[in-house]
Amino acid sequence: MFGRSAAKLETVVGADSAIKGEMVAQGTVRIDGTVEGDVRADWVIVGETGRIRGNVRARAMVVGGRVDGNIDASEIVELKNKAQVCGEICTAKLSVSEGALFDGQSSMKKKKETSEGQEGKVTSIAASRSSS
Repeated sequence: MFGRSAAKLETVVGADSAIKGEMVAQGTVRIDGTVEGDVRADWVIVGETGRIRGNVRARAMVVGGRVDGNIDASEIVELKNKAQVCGEICTAKLSVSEGALFDGQSSMKKKKETSEGQEGKVTSIAASRSSS
């Protein structure tokens, strides 16, 4: 789902579980129950039965359930077809499947510059023609 760089699933909040308070974890967190409070982890997955009432900060996030709060992900946020998000999303890449509900604002982060410095930059055709 996340590619080779993803960590293994390390923390699970089951469908019949509820957590109140801040949740901080390293690695991947899957939420199928309810979390009332902020969540911080490397990767966050909200299953179709999962719900978060609070802000999320992660490297990447996949939402299949509901999030009432702001999402700050440094790499990507993916909203699946049954996702419901009410809040702001700030990320480098945003993927919204048909059927997902998103009520809020989104802002795109710039990825950190690579060591070469040129990868990922867009140059207009007119600018490249005038320099040759």
